[in-house]
Amino acid sequence: MSTFTEETRLRAREIIARYPADRSRSALLPLLHLVQSEEGYVSPAGVEFCAEVLGLNKAQVGAVATFYTMYKRKPTGEYLVSVCTNTMCDVLGGQKVYDALAEHLGVGHEETTADGKITLEHAECLAACDYGPVMTVNYDFFDNVEPQGALDVVEELRAGGRPMPTRGARLCTLKEMAVQLAGFADERDGAVADGGPGEPSLRGLRLAEQHGVSVPGFDPKTPIRSKAEADRAAAEAKAKAEAAKPAPAPEPAKAAEQALPEAATGSTAPDVKAPDAKSPQVRTAETRQPDGATAVPDAPGTKIPVDGPPPVPRDAQAAEAAGTAANPPAGDGKPAGDAAGAQERNLKEAEAGTGADGADPADANGSGVRK
Repeated sequence: MSTFTEETRLRAREIIARYPADRSRSALLPLLHLVQSEEGYVSPAGVEFCAEVLGLNKAQVGAVATFYTMYKRKPTGEYLVSVCTNTMCDVLGGQKVYDALAEHLGVGHEETTADGKITLEHAECLAACDYGPVMTVNYDFFDNVEPQGALDVVEELRAGGRPMPTRGARLCTLKEMAVQLAGFADERDGAVADGGPGEPSLRGLRLAEQHGVSVPGFDPKTPIRSKAEADRAAAEAKAKAEAAKPAPAPEPAKAAEQALPEAATGSTAPDVKAPDAKSPQVRTAETRQPDGATAVPDAPGTKIPVDGPPPVPRDAQAAEAAGTAANPPAGDGKPAGDAAGAQERNLKEAEAGTGADGADPADANGSGVRK
């Protein structure tokens, strides 16, 4: 069982403090990155540590750790090399890059070299189709990579170097990257780099400018409001809309009801509105299982539904009787036209043990020809 350092425990408390007291389990994702930054993967001890500090059980933590591919469940190399082999990168040569690395390093998917430096994996998508084929080292991009270029990168890593990614800052180890993913700044020199989007990413904007395509009335300098400002503006707009609505006129029935003086009913039940406006099914259910909102049986105007079919007009009853008389129910007898003579004859012959021509069935051979 690993014992995590005091620095890791202090960082864990800092992570948990970022969330409301009743939402502490939301800190699980950065905590998993934190334990991975110390051990290089999420070990059983790391799962137990996260469960302990968050008041969860290990099954809950393990379910999250096994769902996301960025949490490694076995020891991982110092540098995680991921090659995109999804459709776009594969068409552009991504599989060739992966195959070259696998043969050169002597490892397969999610396997680590003997020196513990490189773990190779193929990725379904690295979200950089406009730069394909792409490869990442600890999630930093190497764009438009070719097999030989990929081999040069891993050889430099194995020699102790840290090649510069196509985009981003200087490479760091997987453990150093996990610290950043847990929400802590990287204090190394050159850890932060400025950079803008590449030309492939801007191609769509260039085409829009060239052809005059734009969103009507869009001002790119419009400030983005905070959530509180947006909620306040929405509430004000709703209040204005409600105030602008005309007051609804009372329904004629309700107006007449309000105009009539309250009359004594002589009933001990409180005067409640009869539920005649409700559907028959609702009235039936409420009568069978009444609650506080159901009208009591002797309330004025209340109609109590009863079980049974509704009354049928006389002409419908006569038509039903005529149809019943014309279509008597089927009995157990055989249908008309189905003579029973052939069946009776076959039964008698079977009992006598002879065939239709008087011959014994036992005298027939397998070919169906009499001896």
